[in-house]
Amino acid sequence: MNLSPGQLTAALISYAIVIVSLSAHEWGHAWTADRLGDDTARRMGRVTLNPLAHIDLIGTVVIPFIAILTGIPIIGWAKPVLINPDNLPRTSQRAWVTIAGPAMNLLLALAGTIVFALVVRAAPDAPWLPGLLSSIIVINISLMVFNLLPVPPLDGSKFLMYWFGMSERAYIAFARYGWLILMVLFNIPQTRGFLGSLIGHALKPFVALLQFLT
Repeated sequence: MNLSPGQLTAALISYAIVIVSLSAHEWGHAWTADRLGDDTARRMGRVTLNPLAHIDLIGTVVIPFIAILTGIPIIGWAKPVLINPDNLPRTSQRAWVTIAGPAMNLLLALAGTIVFALVVRAAPDAPWLPGLLSSIIVINISLMVFNLLPVPPLDGSKFLMYWFGMSERAYIAFARYGWLILMVLFNIPQTRGFLGSLIGHALKPFVALLQFLT
């Protein structure tokens, strides 16, 4: 694949945003678990925004980079934050830990939208900031939507246990095939189109907010 210098620069910037956003996502899981009384993530060095603590070779390095280069919806995941269920005995506690990761991506997208609006109002001629901020918004909403899909190891799959009564044994058995399911699904154009549609709908409130603020 031949990329112009400008395209390569844009791809590398997008990739850096993915790494930072995934690190914030996992920090959200780890910080929430720690606050709710489970210090497992802290003892494993995961209550940090340092990307080196969270990088997963496949989910953080290979797949996001391929996604950026090929133009498919931005997808990816980082090394899962482990918890000790004995320290979080209530289902609601574990649910809060799970939702904290996508919530961080939502907050980053919201912050990006507000800063974008301020830039448009205060420095409308800034040559590169709008593109950077729009990438932050799109990438974080894409990661949020993707990670809420009900397929292991993604966060959305945990709600099969929390809300739909799936036993932990059944979930673990299902999770063994999660990677394979994801690889198959994202080689189907219709699946990629469906994900792109979900991301597009999820972006609409942020576009509306940006229009309102500017």
